[in-house]
Amino acid sequence: QMKKRCDQKLLIRMKTECVPCSLNLETQCPAGYTKITNGTGISDCRYYLEIKTHTLSFPGCRHHCVKEFEQPECCQGRWGPDCLGK
Repeated sequence: QMKKRCDQKLLIRMKTECVPCSLNLETQCPAGYTKITNGTGISDCRYYLEIKTHTLSFPGCRHHCVKEFEQPECCQGRWGPDCLGK
């Protein structure tokens, strides 16, 4: 019995919003995502504060998150919704 399905595992990556690092400890990834950074996360971004007529930019932190996703695919030589062959 030849396999019909050869699903592909994909890793979807995303980053949370940039916030002051001291506030980032509590930041959670969206539902279904796993946090791959610890503590205050990674300080690789800037966040902005509007004060009257000025916008100020400050260094901030964000977390990196991943989600595993299975993309349905037929094995080679098979096709259609049921992955049928010849």
